[in-house]
Amino acid sequence: MMLSACGGASTSDKTADTKGQTAADSKADATEGSKGDGKLVLSTYGLSEDISEDEVYTPFEQEFGCEIVTETGGTNDRYTKLAADSESSIDVIELSQAMTAKGADEGLFDTIDLSKIPNAENLIPAAKELAENGQGIPYTINSIGIIYNPELTGFEIKSFDDLWDSRLEGMVSIPEITTTFGPAMVYVAGDHAGTPVAEDEGKAAFEALAELKPNLVKTYTKSSDLINMFTSGEVAAAVVGDFGVPTIVAANPDLVYVTPEETYANFNTINITKNCKNKDLAYEYLNYRISPELQTKTGKALNEAPTNKEVTFTEEEAKDMTYGETADNAKIVDYSFVNPILNNWIDQWNRTINQ
Repeated sequence: MMLSACGGASTSDKTADTKGQTAADSKADATEGSKGDGKLVLSTYGLSEDISEDEVYTPFEQEFGCEIVTETGGTNDRYTKLAADSESSIDVIELSQAMTAKGADEGLFDTIDLSKIPNAENLIPAAKELAENGQGIPYTINSIGIIYNPELTGFEIKSFDDLWDSRLEGMVSIPEITTTFGPAMVYVAGDHAGTPVAEDEGKAAFEALAELKPNLVKTYTKSSDLINMFTSGEVAAAVVGDFGVPTIVAANPDLVYVTPEETYANFNTINITKNCKNKDLAYEYLNYRISPELQTKTGKALNEAPTNKEVTFTEEEAKDMTYGETADNAKIVDYSFVNPILNNWIDQWNRTINQ
């Protein structure tokens, strides 16, 4: 999944790999190809590249008689590269929901005509809302839940409100504000306080976070950090994105993961860049990326939770995904609202949580 923590800023051009071209030749080819001669330059995360090559890129190339050239790296690095280069050769870019909102505000993307993407009609509600609001085409979804050790907590955790229970004093960990689900934690606190963050820019939420502080052991920046924390008994409960759960549970089989009824989602999205020179092919790729056929394959091969509501998985296949009723009920973090005030939130977070 996603979603969030990716490798450093590396660039991968499979065309260069197969033809033995130099990096300079590869870049020249990508630039030339983006003029519409059958190449699509895709900026993507680069995780599980071999599987993506076999399951995603090659079938598209075969169907449309084209070539996909990939540039890979972390969200921030790839976003910065696009924003800094007005002559970028990138046609299509996959980004986190937060960066998509930022790019939309900064005018980096072309306005997407949803009528050219028939599969957009079948997006799950939250994904369709984002697409209709000009926030890209969501192709996979994560959500947050609570993972806990019932032997240490002594009671069953069912909702985010349970995190404030005094029985969890000194037992809880939550994601740091600067991580993928940090802003979602502010939303959760606002819900607990009974005042949505959009009504007061998070004032009540931070008061609720101050009330939560006695229960907090520490915050974390990577879900993998929770493995040692649970193994050592340092924490008994934590808020975590579902993409991190399989690894944590594999190391700590006694842990229980629960997705509260009203969880928050995070999407990875695809956008067509403002400078795209192959828009017809770009639209074909966006439609293909959210097709039920491909999302069935990527769900099984890459553990990407689908955003197309026509995709069906068994309970076993979907056990580590935001899927079905959970996906339908998931609420979204409005990053067009969050991004402008995020620095203020970070300051408040540090004063409230980290002091």
